[in-house]
Amino acid sequence: MAKAKCFTSFLLISCLLLAPYLSISEAQNSAPIVSGLSWTFYQSSCPKIESIIRNQLNKVFKEDIGQAAGLLRLHFHDCFVQGCDASVLLDGSASGPSEQDAPPNLSLRAKSFEIIDDLRERVHKECGRVVSCADIVALAARDSVYLSGGPDYDVPLGRRDGLTFATRNVTLQNLPAPFANASTILASLATKKFDPTDVVALSGGHTIGISHCSSFTRRLYPTQDPTMDKTFANNLKGICPTANSTNTTVLDLRSPNKFDNKYYVDLMNRQGLFTSDQDLYTDSRTRGIVTSFAVNQTLFFEKFVLSMIKMGQLSVLTGNKGEIRANCSVRNTDNKSYLVSVVEQELQKEALFEF
Repeated sequence: MAKAKCFTSFLLISCLLLAPYLSISEAQNSAPIVSGLSWTFYQSSCPKIESIIRNQLNKVFKEDIGQAAGLLRLHFHDCFVQGCDASVLLDGSASGPSEQDAPPNLSLRAKSFEIIDDLRERVHKECGRVVSCADIVALAARDSVYLSGGPDYDVPLGRRDGLTFATRNVTLQNLPAPFANASTILASLATKKFDPTDVVALSGGHTIGISHCSSFTRRLYPTQDPTMDKTFANNLKGICPTANSTNTTVLDLRSPNKFDNKYYVDLMNRQGLFTSDQDLYTDSRTRGIVTSFAVNQTLFFEKFVLSMIKMGQLSVLTGNKGEIRANCSVRNTDNKSYLVSVVEQELQKEALFEF
């Protein structure tokens, strides 16, 4: 009898521990994917891609877990502007400044771009030039979530890299500002087929990372935003003593380096950093969603996974569209070293054929 009770208890505990992972797996399996993408895209051409990326990022994050937020943000800023095509990685050219030069992207971490190109070198060394920079960004974002404590999930792959980057105006139009209210954000993301649950779930990415004072000091000066907790506001004034302070602070007061649901707890306590964060709790259309995520982390993880998979398919290039860049920051037609290697390969083929 005692053994039976122990076994029953063991099964109960096991089920409780496995439940979040099973529900997330079920959630992602219900996510539709666009034509051209596949859950097993590199199964034959680059079977080790995911282990290469995860193993390297694990080393990176052990040295600096802050880089996880930078890589996650990079994926957001890539997908929201003309789709998930790695256009945010492109350097500027004679045609104009790059997306990186637009105001919303000036605070993207320089290290994030270095990490992505390092991952690209490692993957291409193993498999050849078959994996796009866009797919590497998507996988790096997923691993940033998982390795900082969040859910693990599959990513549909097969994106191609874009041949152009967006203009400054297009970039500005597609990246809601931190001082935007819920109405602005809901309307902006509705154009990309995101509903209020998607908006609140994706905003949960702010559970990790930092912000510069300039993104929120208008909530402190010249008068304090009444929706902000007074003690929280006073602490922020200590970090940002003037409206144009250049210091930084964490986005999530409670667990800044862990991907969890504490961001929503912050909002319920009026401790959201940005207007775009706090207004999700103030606005009646999203308040209930914020509350549900604050009290149920598993629910947040499920919805976050679905919304991330959805976001990661925005206006993707597949098939013969776009290209697979040999260098993530340069189109192949502008990459002299790549063009030289292509010519050399063709000459080698001709020599073999003549032989």
